Amino acid sequence: MKEVLKELPKKAKQKQNENKKFFTKLKKKPPKNLDYVMQELHEEEFTKTDCLTCANCCKTTGPLFTNADVERIAKFFRQKPQQFIENYLRIDEDNDYVLQSVPCTFLGSDNYCSIYDVRPKACREFPHTDRKKFQQISNLTMKNIAICPAAYNIVEEMKKRIKV
Repeated sequence: MKEVLKELPKKAKQKQNENKKFFTKLKKKPPKNLDYVMQELHEEEFTKTDCLTCANCCKTTGPLFTNADVERIAKFFRQKPQQFIENYLRIDEDNDYVLQSVPCTFLGSDNYCSIYDVRPKACREFPHTDRKKFQQISNLTMKNIAICPAAYNIVEEMKKRIKV
């Protein structure tokens, strides 16, 4: 996995122009069955990919925390939301709550998440490849393929299956 993660940003960069063109066309005229195809590709990939062998998303990027996330996680820690915010979060340039630092504070050395059952929505949905109206998040997907081997594989397979 280390070798895959080392090569991933380079591979993503090499595919950047090709992917940009593909996503631009996809946005203009998404196929009617896009959500179905993406769900299928996502499920197929995650029968082969075990996030616990990777956890690169947790090691390199931090999720956004919604107010609902803050409330839920603070309750899990038996803290007031403000106390949780002070202990773990900061406000970024977009005025969103994010982790004070990466790798994620809640990631263990075994790649397990200590707050898995109450983790932020952004973590639960990552890499967002099974999201409805997938064509609307192409910028996010372009970032995610440089971080997540599964997202990279899904997009590569998607380009083979969907003709734009």
